[in-house]
Amino acid sequence: MKYVRLGNSGTMVSQVAIGTWHLPGSGKYHLDGVEKVDEAEFYKIVRRAYDVGINFFDTANIYHGRVEKNEDHIDHIGNSERILGRTLKGYDRESIVVATKVRGPVSTFPNGEGLSRKHIMWQIRESLNRLDMDYVDLYQIHWPDPNTPHLETMTTLSHLVDLDMVRYTGESNHSASDIEDFMKLSEDHRLHSFVTMQEPYNILQRDIEKDKLKVAVKYGLGLLAYIPLAQGVLTGKYLKTPESGSRSSYYPELIEFSRKNEKVVRDLLEIAKEKDITGSQLAIAWLIKRSEIEKIPIIPLLGVTREAYLDENLAALDVKLSDDDMRRIDEITSCVVK
Repeated sequence: MKYVRLGNSGTMVSQVAIGTWHLPGSGKYHLDGVEKVDEAEFYKIVRRAYDVGINFFDTANIYHGRVEKNEDHIDHIGNSERILGRTLKGYDRESIVVATKVRGPVSTFPNGEGLSRKHIMWQIRESLNRLDMDYVDLYQIHWPDPNTPHLETMTTLSHLVDLDMVRYTGESNHSASDIEDFMKLSEDHRLHSFVTMQEPYNILQRDIEKDKLKVAVKYGLGLLAYIPLAQGVLTGKYLKTPESGSRSSYYPELIEFSRKNEKVVRDLLEIAKEKDITGSQLAIAWLIKRSEIEKIPIIPLLGVTREAYLDENLAALDVKLSDDDMRRIDEITSCVVK
């Protein structure tokens, strides 16, 4: 396993990380219809990941693990944190790096969501309780809160670092201008600044290249790339009838997106075939090559539901894409339909 810096910090993390938004399904359901997570399968995935050198795990305070719109299932928020905490019990805490997030609704009462000092100070303790840990390595603001001044959020996050409840902070799903403002505030007020950004990024979805990637390069922020396989589209599985429990059960529009871009996906799969690799491996290798080009850490967040899928994804770390390969991929994806 190769290790890279966690953004502009000195902490080293594996070149890929395990995400916990989409965990293995058990086929069993709560009374309200929410599927339960297969914790035994997730334990095997984490064991395998750790054994091959993956030390980086990402979650969020609102994740359940088997639902897409977590805000519609507030009774189940925090489930992924609890499961991750139970799964990592017994591992050497200092050998792993754990990230979580704050912002989303965890209650229906006022101050039950957001990036205010009150909400953040409450939720960091809740996350630590669910994870059963003394601190988290990376605490990220999940998406914008228009009601809270940036300075209030930034001073609160910096305070958490001083309290040693959090080692580093980062942002997710904010605009380039917002990120710039947070970074400037941290400099002007001598606060601990972000070390990472977490954004959707893959061969087909490259909007962050317009502006956010430039901000990452400017400040040396690490990029945690979520949905690196475009939620399965880049595997080609949506070109046929997807298996039960796939992400298309949350996002039926994924099938339509795949069909609109059928030629693009098939052309990418042809490149993969020529290299004797899978579409998943091509997608991950592309992100790693982009990291080399931009000279910042770009870390794919792998959401895997089977141990075999993890092994397939890990094989991408041995794939080397040339500059010609990257140009060819750029040409193929120039006509992606959103």
